[in-house]
Amino acid sequence: MRLKSKLVLAITVLVFVVVTVLSWLYFGQLLHQHIEQSYNSTDIIAHQLQFATRQAIENGTRNLVINANDPAELHAAVAMALRNDPGLNALLSSVISYSPTVFDIAIADGNGSAYLSTDPTQEGRPLPSRLDYATLRSASVREILGVVFGPPRVYNVTLGLERQGQTLASVRIGVRTTFLSAAFRPWIVETTSLIGVTILITLIASAFVTNLAFQPIERISQRLDALTQLPESEPAGELEACNSRDTVVQVSHKIERLGRRMRNVEEVFSALKENLDQILSNLQDGMMLFTQDSRAVLVSSSIERFLGVDRDRILGAKVPDIFDRTTILGRIVREAFDRGISLVQEEITTETGRRVEVSLDFIYDDRAQQQRHGLGALLTLHDIESVQEIESELELSRRMAAIGRLTSGVGHEVKNPINAIVVHLELLRNKMTAQDSPAIRHLDVIQNEIQRLDRVVQTLVDFSRPVELKLHDQDLRRIVNSVLMLASAELETRNVRVVNELPEHPVIAKVDADLMRQALLNVVLNGAQAMALGGILRVRLTGDSRWAALSVSDQGEGIPADILSKIFDLYFTTKKEGSGIGLAMTYRIIQLHNGQVDVESQTGQGTTFTLKIPVANPSETKLRGYLETDAATGTTLSKEPWG
Repeated sequence: MRLKSKLVLAITVLVFVVVTVLSWLYFGQLLHQHIEQSYNSTDIIAHQLQFATRQAIENGTRNLVINANDPAELHAAVAMALRNDPGLNALLSSVISYSPTVFDIAIADGNGSAYLSTDPTQEGRPLPSRLDYATLRSASVREILGVVFGPPRVYNVTLGLERQGQTLASVRIGVRTTFLSAAFRPWIVETTSLIGVTILITLIASAFVTNLAFQPIERISQRLDALTQLPESEPAGELEACNSRDTVVQVSHKIERLGRRMRNVEEVFSALKENLDQILSNLQDGMMLFTQDSRAVLVSSSIERFLGVDRDRILGAKVPDIFDRTTILGRIVREAFDRGISLVQEEITTETGRRVEVSLDFIYDDRAQQQRHGLGALLTLHDIESVQEIESELELSRRMAAIGRLTSGVGHEVKNPINAIVVHLELLRNKMTAQDSPAIRHLDVIQNEIQRLDRVVQTLVDFSRPVELKLHDQDLRRIVNSVLMLASAELETRNVRVVNELPEHPVIAKVDADLMRQALLNVVLNGAQAMALGGILRVRLTGDSRWAALSVSDQGEGIPADILSKIFDLYFTTKKEGSGIGLAMTYRIIQLHNGQVDVESQTGQGTTFTLKIPVANPSETKLRGYLETDAATGTTLSKEPWG
């Protein structure tokens, strides 16, 4: 396919996609607008009928003596009042006659049986169950189209009339979807016609613009053909002999020599670039080096965390293309470049609440005699919050260590008095007789409280006791599967469905398998308990050259920001039956494995716990479980399988 044809096709496809997306959005807005208007008009009618129903009941039962405690007598009186009220019946007839979307109207009792209906066959009978029309207001465009143009269905707009906290009557207005489809069809025809006309115009315009754009290229191609065409009367050998007079051949040789030099320089540059990339990849701070014309020539990998843009897109781009003035960081950097002012550890807070320290240094050539010549600029972005997070983790580690030392001493000091109290309490119980039954009951209460105190102290002692890790190379996929199998019974009881996302290749880490199961089980059960009505629990395992990440995401209510920093504290819990030990134990286990625990939570959307564990040395685990052949001797060395 010719390049011109490809360009015409690309423009047409692009315009088709844009028009289709915009038309879909426009059509979706029209659908929701019409649904909203239809619902509002039907809701107004429902309120009018509710008022008329109340008036009819009051007028019809005003002179009657009714036993309010007799439901049958009250039901009969209300039914008679509604059926004999001329205003209410006239209103029902007018709504059915003049409303384009109303299918039927019924006034029902608290049990769903019709007092009065525009369909006489429904009176005195239970009304059919229908979906609420309000559900279409929050439905997507695809769902609305499926309802409107699918099988005919009837939705209800219901408004109740209560008396003494109980539903005396309810107005139910049925809206049939065929009425909605009749209103939507003209919009679909109009939108489809607009797309067709736009595509036709785009084909014509793109063909015209492409011809205009390719005319200069065709003229350049003709001139290149004229320059490179050799005269047929002169042999190639003579032309090579007189190449000193042939400008094209001279330029060709110069370009060839320049190409060889560029390839040599490129090899050196590639080696240097690999070394620089390896150095910059280990930097936590973002670093960018700009040339004299404000073009980025050196970008560290960490810069992606600050700008949210892929590093390859930043390389070679200019400052205006990288930084947007609408953002706080972009505005400060752009103004500093425009004015040529250096920034020295300028602290800013981005739109997301992230605190960043910005430094900008301009590089000058001081060897210039008259004035300094600008060579470029160096921009450094320092994440203040990362340092604070590390400090907070260190503080939490110190607190956990202090708690361990404190609980270890307190536990042993408290256990001895508790044991003595239990012994003397039992002796006192043996000395009492049956006449001291009130005192025995008090002794039972004291004994139960002492046992509970003993369990608390034992928990403190267990938590602070040193743990001997049994580290072995483990495939973390097996640990995840065993934990999910162990928790399957409770997950089913809580109506929790697990989505297990494991990689196809093994993720090997040197861990204590039993402790890792305990740490992961605590997080899984915590996520399941956070979803009171059930939901989806997503467990995902990923790994790279440094870390293996185990993330557990739930769909619970989330953790409020004011208590997020306390969830790993021992005995801190928000659950009625919680002990406050599980997450603290998980944090301790991950720390013992030189890992880290990250928590992301949004109120009303759920929480994600991520357990990061250092992976085993790739050079060691890559060969484990396979047969290795020594190339020098031809011998075969057997390797044991993974543990």
